[in-house]
Amino acid sequence: MPNWGYIAIIILAVYIIASIALYYLQEYFIFKPEKLDRDFQFHYNNQVVEEYNLETRDGATINGLHFKVEDPKGVVLYLKGNSKSIKGWGKFAVDFTRHRYDVFMLDYRGFGKSTGRRSFKAIKRDLQFVYNKIRDRVDEKYIIVYGRSMGSGFATKLASINNPRMLILDAPYYSLNKVAGKFIPFMPISLIMRYPIPTYKWLKYVNCPIHIIHGTQDKLIPFKSSVKLSKIRPKLTRLYTVIGGGHKNLNNFESYHKMLGEIINSKLKKINLSNTSIGVKHSGNKANVKA
Repeated sequence: MPNWGYIAIIILAVYIIASIALYYLQEYFIFKPEKLDRDFQFHYNNQVVEEYNLETRDGATINGLHFKVEDPKGVVLYLKGNSKSIKGWGKFAVDFTRHRYDVFMLDYRGFGKSTGRRSFKAIKRDLQFVYNKIRDRVDEKYIIVYGRSMGSGFATKLASINNPRMLILDAPYYSLNKVAGKFIPFMPISLIMRYPIPTYKWLKYVNCPIHIIHGTQDKLIPFKSSVKLSKIRPKLTRLYTVIGGGHKNLNNFESYHKMLGEIINSKLKKINLSNTSIGVKHSGNKANVKA
């Protein structure tokens, strides 16, 4: 006869060890950094770009790129996803510079040329530090915060404690806990995740226009996550659907570029709802129905 008590103890021990391992090793699963040599030279065709290095209060260096245009309409702070470095992400700056917007990109700690011990708190502090540097030079009403995939959560955090012109979320997740739970549903995610990145919590405190773009065929972060996010601040939010778009290929869809152009070039206008059909009641009396 098997000793079920002994088997249960072994299973529990394995579960606890696996949980502890995931707690300490999760950065290897969440972040996929590409490191660059200090003397690496960035180059992008037909783009004017300036490299910058910012030293944080704990001695880390945040490396980034400033894509410049003549007589800019505003500035886009672009927060990238969890992989590679701005060497590759820089090619997306043209989607904003073509509309005469300057673009600031940066590498998180441990990515590219950026240094420093990475932590949830440190990344949030670094991003606010960069935002402050931009705000010192540009009025917030000209700042657009754009977050892509993992960067969407941090972008939401920035918008929740600042007052940018607008927040744009590209393939955002409801929370990183939810994404992790999709792959390891049997683990105590809420206890072991050191990077929960609760986009939905931060979105409650965003007071600027919110634009969400998501592909319907996204296999990593389902489209329904954006639907849920759009319901948190419905009066401030617009949801844009890229039919057939996946997680990494929205830039290959013409509809994405049309949406992006409409978003960043739009001006917020108040609508007079008094002369619309809002509040109109439909009568069930057939005698009052007109053809």
